[in-house]
Amino acid sequence: VQLQASGGGLVQAGGSLRLSCAASELPFSRCTMGWFRQAPGKEREFVAAISAGGRSSLYGDSVKGRFTIDRDNAKNTVLLQMNRLKPEDTAVYHCAGNLNYLLGQSPSDYAYWGQGTQVTVSS
Repeated sequence: VQLQASGGGLVQAGGSLRLSCAASELPFSRCTMGWFRQAPGKEREFVAAISAGGRSSLYGDSVKGRFTIDRDNAKNTVLLQMNRLKPEDTAVYHCAGNLNYLLGQSPSDYAYWGQGTQVTVSS
């Protein structure tokens, strides 16, 4: 199983980034997919999750109204559109997947993980 996140970078506060996660060797269309982030010295934090069919989604309180998760099952890809970025959004962003059909908010809910992509927001 491979989950490869991309799209991170350096952006000024108020700007936008779009993260992408490509999945391979995974029954992607049956997986709930999530995004988590981890800043230095902090625990891994839930960002967003989307159901297998894409009809349901869930967001962490700190990103509600600014981030949008979406997926393209034909391309085995999950996306995270991040708008109005803040310096506190700076972290390594990881995509994750599970086959238990839960919109989990805990890292332990997910069996499959990618290596992450760095997002840095300058003030």
